[in-house]
Amino acid sequence: MVALAIVIVLLVVGSLIFHFASPWYFTPLASNWSTIDFTVDVTFWVTGVVFVAVNMFTAYCVWRFRARKGNKAHYEPESTKLEIVLTVFTALGVAAMLTPGLFVWGEFVTVPKDAKAFEAVGKQWNWSFRLPGADGQLGASDVRYMTADNPLGVDPTDPKGQDDVIIAGPILHLLVDQSVNALLRSTDVLHDFAVPEFRVKMDLVPGLVTYQWFKPTKPGDYEILCEELCGSGHFAMRGKIVVDEPAPYQAWLAAQPTFAATQAVPKGNATAGAANYAVCSACHGPQGEGNLQLNAPNLAGLDGWYIRRQIHSYQQRIRGTDKGDQFGVQMAPMANIVADAATLENVIAHIATLPDKPAPTTVAGDVRNGRRLYQTCALCHGDNGGGTWATNAPRLAGRADWYLKRQLEYFKSGVRGKHPDDIYGAQMDMMAGSLIGDHAIDDVVAYINTLHAAN
Repeated sequence: MVALAIVIVLLVVGSLIFHFASPWYFTPLASNWSTIDFTVDVTFWVTGVVFVAVNMFTAYCVWRFRARKGNKAHYEPESTKLEIVLTVFTALGVAAMLTPGLFVWGEFVTVPKDAKAFEAVGKQWNWSFRLPGADGQLGASDVRYMTADNPLGVDPTDPKGQDDVIIAGPILHLLVDQSVNALLRSTDVLHDFAVPEFRVKMDLVPGLVTYQWFKPTKPGDYEILCEELCGSGHFAMRGKIVVDEPAPYQAWLAAQPTFAATQAVPKGNATAGAANYAVCSACHGPQGEGNLQLNAPNLAGLDGWYIRRQIHSYQQRIRGTDKGDQFGVQMAPMANIVADAATLENVIAHIATLPDKPAPTTVAGDVRNGRRLYQTCALCHGDNGGGTWATNAPRLAGRADWYLKRQLEYFKSGVRGKHPDDIYGAQMDMMAGSLIGDHAIDDVVAYINTLHAAN
């Protein structure tokens, strides 16, 4: 019994040392919510004191009332005095923990009048955002209006939404020291919008608009996490908030399109695009069939939204900057040939007219094992490898298998997906990391070769 008492005491001392000396604690505070830190600290102190007191009392009882020859236990079925003391101290402890939280909650649900609204839309497994335009109001929205050209589902008949600023991607900029009210909307299941440095979080509930407010106080980049289990791809649902000083914030805001601008993009002219595509055909082939010798993948059959995103990534130096990606470095200057939106849309329209033929098979592997591994990939890319804009996942079926293999190797080794603005690449880094073993990539690519995407 003496040994047990000593063990209990050592566990208490070890726990205290670990708490006060541990390097793992809150991330540095970067918002106005220091009161939340205070509330958590109060909870730690109250529960910590109870933890120490109860365990030290237990150790004392184990030692003091240990079995000894000649000693007889005294049985006392009730002790009114002890019950009163325990009830009072328990009530005081609970009150000490709850009272600060009630004041914080009252502040949390009261949005300041000067707070600027923005909308965060969560879906499996991505974030996108919307800001009010010059009129200071967000237009109506509904999942019924969501398409590849209207990914946030803004109501096209609502005049208030025409000047809304659309950020159809997972990176949002905010102005430092400006209170903001985040209006949260989910298109599918429960999600949760959380930035650890801001200390606040709130669930996104399908069919409702929830909210939370905060004031970013330190310029910098902060990761957005989904802290509600939202499916098998939950761990990869990441985004980023960039807190800017006024000048860079205004420059970023001016470069973002309004809803009206996104809807006014002219449809591409395939005939004009044929002339622009001539430069691309030197590597990718006149029919978009690709060329292994030139390390150029096939383009025919790719969705326009994905081609557009990749070209923009090259133009913005998100892709093609890593020295290990020599072929991406080659592609980067070529992307500037279609620098203006009209030319890019024309090229995309021309590629859409090219015959969609599966690329020749060059990778062999265990198809049965690849099918098992592909179950994770199917969460975004679809069971048939057809891809979908809703999950920002491109088509895989019919793609050049040597190119798929190389990209998975790049993701797994960190050649791709490490740029701070390549959120989709970062998601693929995590997914590629699940392909463990010397032949896993070959196996999953071999299985993809058996898929046939629906046209």
